Order: sequence, then C-alpha cells, then structure tokens
Amino acid sequence: MMSAYKPALHFNHVSYTIHDNSILKDITGSFPMGKITTLVGPSGAGKTTLLKLCNGLLSPNEGEIYVEDQPIKDMDPNRLRRHVGIVLQNSPMIKGTVYDNLALPLHLQGLDLPREIAIELLESVGLGLQFLDFNVNDLSGGQRQKVSIGRTLANQSGVLLLDEITSALDRVSLQEIEVLIRRIQQERDVSIIWITHNLEQAMRMADYVWVLMDGNLIEAGNANLLKTSKNVKVQGFLKGEGN
Repeated sequence: MMSAYKPALHFNHVSYTIHDNSILKDITGSFPMGKITTLVGPSGAGKTTLLKLCNGLLSPNEGEIYVEDQPIKDMDPNRLRRHVGIVLQNSPMIKGTVYDNLALPLHLQGLDLPREIAIELLESVGLGLQFLDFNVNDLSGGQRQKVSIGRTLANQSGVLLLDEITSALDRVSLQEIEVLIRRIQQERDVSIIWITHNLEQAMRMADYVWVLMDGNLIEAGNANLLKTSKNVKVQGFLKGEGN
C-alpha cells in the first residue's frame, strides 16, 4: 500500500484556478519516496499544471503542498528547485557545448562544475567522455534528453519531475531513456513523478500510478491499477474514450 511509504511530495486539498477556470480541484494524495509514480490522464486533465506546482513554478490557490513534510510555501524557491528538478519534453538547451549545459545549474548559483564531475554526470546518463565538448546542436534527440537529465542531476535533486520526456523519441531511444530512469531511481534513490501519454510505458515503468481527469484525482494506487481498476471513468479512459 502507498501508505507504507514516506511521501516525497504530499498534496493536501490543493486547487489551482486561472481566469475562473478550475484546472485542479481539491487534490489530496502522496507521491511515495524513492519510487516512480506515473501520472496519466487525457489531454487537458491538469497533469503539467500539477507538475509545475511540485517545484513552485506555480502556486496553488487553495491547499498545501509538502516536500518531505515541509510546506513548499515556506521553502526558498531556489532550494526547492534544486531539490525538485524538472526535465521537459523538448529538452531546451543553451547554445554551446554539452559541458556548458551540464554546468548551467551551478553557474546560476555562481558556482563552477568541475570537469571530472561533468564526466561523472555524462557517464551516469549513459554518455561517454567524448560528448563533453560536443556542440549540443550535433546531438540526437535521445542524446539531448540524456544531457537534459544529467543537467538536472547536477543539483543532486531528490525528486525528478518528468514531463513527456520520451514522446518525441524513436523506439530505441525511448527504451534507453526508460532503462536510464530506472537505474537513476535505483542507484540514487530518487523519487520520480513521470507524466506520460504512453499507457504501456506508464504500466511498465510505474511503482505507483495517479490518474487525473478534468482536474480531479480519479484514482491512485500501485502499478497494476491500470489493469485492475473498477472505476468507470478510468476504464473509459483506458479504452480511449477519455482522450
């Protein structure tokens, strides 16, 4: 049961509204520490908004969000975003080399990234030393995504937020990223919240699953939830009726 694990993040009656449009509605639930939670639901369900609430890019209109029992609103935003890192679908890169991109999070803090640490980051995401001085424009989509993940790891984040990070990748690159994420989760004991529209991926990668629909948390549970749910709305979504 999810209650057996300490929460990495906990939502307590969280709602988010913009321009009188209710995006998230009274969300209460936890993401277990040291596990992968996949976040699924139809387009417009509020998944990306929820992810942005997790590291303070957005603030809830109502309710509280806790990171390891500490209210997000009481945390320094920079400290929060170092602890709760985010990797986006499009892997935005700054101009320059792979090293320049890996070093960016520390440079923003006025710090330098030693090259030996940069090499370790590359190796941790399955890229070798030879990539360190590559121009990022010369990387494939899968390689860019790996660099993006490595850049987030430079902050030694305890929580990783992943927003559709494999949706634009070919099958081989997708499989490589899945293996990488599972290895990072196991070796670094990182808590991962992963938005994916790929339901096979959601079931394959998840320790736990959240199902969001129309701004509501419809159901949450262990990895077999998507195969065993008795919820009519969840069943409809899985059959394609909710997309």
